[in-house]
Amino acid sequence: MHPAVEDDPDKYKKWLTQKSELLEQIEQYEKELEGVKADLKGMPKHIKWVELEEKDKFHRLLPGRKRLMDTVRMIAYRAETAMAGILIGPAVDLPAARRLLQDLFVTEADILPEPEAGLLRIRIHNASRPAANRALLRLLEHLNAAEVEYPGTEMRLYYELGGIVLNDKNSGKGVT
Repeated sequence: MHPAVEDDPDKYKKWLTQKSELLEQIEQYEKELEGVKADLKGMPKHIKWVELEEKDKFHRLLPGRKRLMDTVRMIAYRAETAMAGILIGPAVDLPAARRLLQDLFVTEADILPEPEAGLLRIRIHNASRPAANRALLRLLEHLNAAEVEYPGTEMRLYYELGGIVLNDKNSGKGVT
């Protein structure tokens, strides 16, 4: 706060009074803050299970369910590792390959069924960098070579990146 005109003693006294009241409030809040900080330091960092209320207690997975979840996680990790091995190249190391896969897993894609051709075309949107696109093309070529059928249909999964068409045996198209 800037002082009021010092020529008018009444306004100046009023200004001094307001300023002193505000300073007292600030000092009071600072003392309260110090007290709250001291209370936080005195609190335990962990809560014991018996101290939790019944509504806050969570139940562990049954051993069978935990084994199933661990198995699914292990299979997913191994699949990611295998795909990362395909992506590794001169410009992509293992951590970069894993990041690229994680980005791929959340990337939007268009699913275009072509029942007459027996294809389920998955068009993945382009990555942000041309080097990433080249690495992804290697992965998609490998996935297309596996000729996997979508479960419950007679359609084969076919992956393409953006508008880039890979070597498609059924449509006779080549790389564009």
